Amino acid sequence: MNKTIVVLDGYTLNPGDLSWEGMKQFGNLIVHDRTDFEINNVVKTIGDAEVVFTNKTPLPAAVLNQVSNLKYIGVLATGYNVVDIEKAKELNVVVTNIPTYGTRAVAQFTMALLLEMCHHIGLHNQAVQSGEWTKSPDFCFWKTPLIELDGKTLGIIGFGRIGQATARIAQGFGLNVVVYSRTIKPELETETCSFVSLDELFESSDIISLHCPLSKETEGLINEANIGKMKEGALLINTSRGGLIVEKDLADALNAGKIAGAAVDVVSREPIEVDNALLKAKNCIITPHIAWASKEARSRLMHTAVQNLEAFIEGRPVNVVN
Repeated sequence: MNKTIVVLDGYTLNPGDLSWEGMKQFGNLIVHDRTDFEINNVVKTIGDAEVVFTNKTPLPAAVLNQVSNLKYIGVLATGYNVVDIEKAKELNVVVTNIPTYGTRAVAQFTMALLLEMCHHIGLHNQAVQSGEWTKSPDFCFWKTPLIELDGKTLGIIGFGRIGQATARIAQGFGLNVVVYSRTIKPELETETCSFVSLDELFESSDIISLHCPLSKETEGLINEANIGKMKEGALLINTSRGGLIVEKDLADALNAGKIAGAAVDVVSREPIEVDNALLKAKNCIITPHIAWASKEARSRLMHTAVQNLEAFIEGRPVNVVN
C-alpha cells in the first residue's frame, strides 16, 4: 500500500540515533526535522499526504480544512492538544497518540530534579573543578544547604501512570506520599501513600510534584493563593505542563523565600521566552522539556507510532483520541 507519509517535526523524536525504517514499509516517507507553524506552510508541507505525524506542529481547523487527502494523524506524544480533534472527527480523520512511552523516564527525571535541589551536585562539581576544594582550609565544604528526604512528605497532584511511578520511587527514599487526584483509588493506598484534599496537600507537603494534565480546571493551579497555603520553604517540581503554574507568582514566591526551590522541565511558552519571570527567579532549576527524552523512551514512542499506523492501515485503529 503506497501511501504518502509526512512527518512534520521529527527531529526531537529522532535526532539521528533512531531509525524511521519501521514507517517506510507503509509508503513513501518524507521526514521534516521541523515545520514552520504558519498555516499555509503547514498545508503546503502536508500536501496530498494521507498520513501525517506531528509532535508539536499545530493542526488546527484552518489546516485540516485544506488537506482533503488526509486520513490519519499520528501524534508523536501523549498530549494531543496540538490537533483540533473535533474538526478531525468531522472530516473522518483518525487521530491517535502514544499513551505510555515515557512513564518511567519522566518519573526518574522528577526524582533527578528533586535530588538536584537537595544536593546541587552540578554546582559542587563545578566548584571543585574551578579549584575551590584545592584551596579549602577544610576537608569538605558545601555551598548550599543539603537536604535529607527520609521522613519528609511529597505531595503528588495527579495520579496517573507517571504520578504512581513517581510515588513508588519516592517511597524508596523514605518519603511519605500524599496524593490529590480527581479519582480516588483506595487500592493504591499504603501506610506511606494516601489520598487527601488539595488544601491538605498544599498545607502538609514539604515537596509538591505536578503530574496532572493541563485543563480549564488545572490551568494556573500553582498561583499566589495556593502558594500561600504551602509550607514555608517547600519545594516544587513540574514535569507536566507549564500552564499549571502562574510563573510570575512562583517567581515572586521564590524571590521572597516562601518557596525554597523549584525545578521545572516545562514552561508556559516553549522554547522559553527571554522575559519569562522564572529565568531571573532565585533557586529555580529549568530544564528544556527533556524528561521524556531518554533514548529508551523515544524508542518506545517510535515503536508505538509504527504499531498505531499499522493498526490503522489494517482497519483496526488503536490509541484513538477522537
